Amino acid sequence: MKTEEKGPYLFNSISELHQALGLPKPLHPLVSLVDYSTITVDTADLEKGMVFNFYKVSYKKNFKGKVKYGQSHYDFDEGGLSFVSPNQLISAGDDEADYGGFTLLFHPDFIRSYPLGKNIANYGFFSYSVSEALYLSEKEKNIITGIFKNIEMELESAIDHSSQDVMISQIELLLNYSKRFYGRQFITRKSANSDLLTKFEDLLSASVNSEKALLTGLPTVQEFADQLNVTPHYLSDMLRSLTGQNTRQHIHNRIIEKAKVMLSTTNLSIAEVAYQLGFEHPQSFNKLFKLKTKLSPVAFRQSFN
Repeated sequence: MKTEEKGPYLFNSISELHQALGLPKPLHPLVSLVDYSTITVDTADLEKGMVFNFYKVSYKKNFKGKVKYGQSHYDFDEGGLSFVSPNQLISAGDDEADYGGFTLLFHPDFIRSYPLGKNIANYGFFSYSVSEALYLSEKEKNIITGIFKNIEMELESAIDHSSQDVMISQIELLLNYSKRFYGRQFITRKSANSDLLTKFEDLLSASVNSEKALLTGLPTVQEFADQLNVTPHYLSDMLRSLTGQNTRQHIHNRIIEKAKVMLSTTNLSIAEVAYQLGFEHPQSFNKLFKLKTKLSPVAFRQSFN
């Protein structure tokens, strides 16, 4: 008889995860700092996947699965950070237990009434994949581990009226430093990211110059990210670091350039141009064209007559 396979494990609370890992109850129900070396239970059952209802920021000393770009390695050897937001499916690798380091867990309810509760969506790296982890230099590692130590000391101290304020300020500091260090990483991987930019530009040109948009609609950020084997947020952040514009802006700019050619060299109606470019409604094309050029499509065409 075929046994029914279980799906990924869902952890609604930090306490549930502590119990599954054989750890003592967390010192705070909504935030915890886990030392990997204290996990002694067999986590093989968790390898099919886990979904957390809270945020997870992991620092791993011996980060596995480093990505090789061309013939060069751009990463440091001081460990790395990975980020997981609520309701993301993650898999535990076979060597997960071999990692040294820490994992910071914090529930959305812990930050909900603070500005960070609204602003955390601006930290796009929570949507990056493991292969897009943040690799740290020695100096950066010391800064990050120092923040973890501050959170650990606060958790081990008696809770008072300022405890939550202090811990949230430390979490925000951790995220802001991570944002800065990702900016550095985009620079140190400039050669590799330039190759990615070139591939993206080639795919974008092929997409805009083909006739498939008439059938499939406007090209999307997700479509290009899938073809380049990166996450949408990583692609946009990488492009912004190199060009000052995100993926959607690149797509829109290329579409408008194509529209200019069609408006100035063909007798197609404005609606026909819009449909061929992939717009479902001509009004949407008119709005984007005017936003980018300060002219309506009609006025742009008339300027050539």
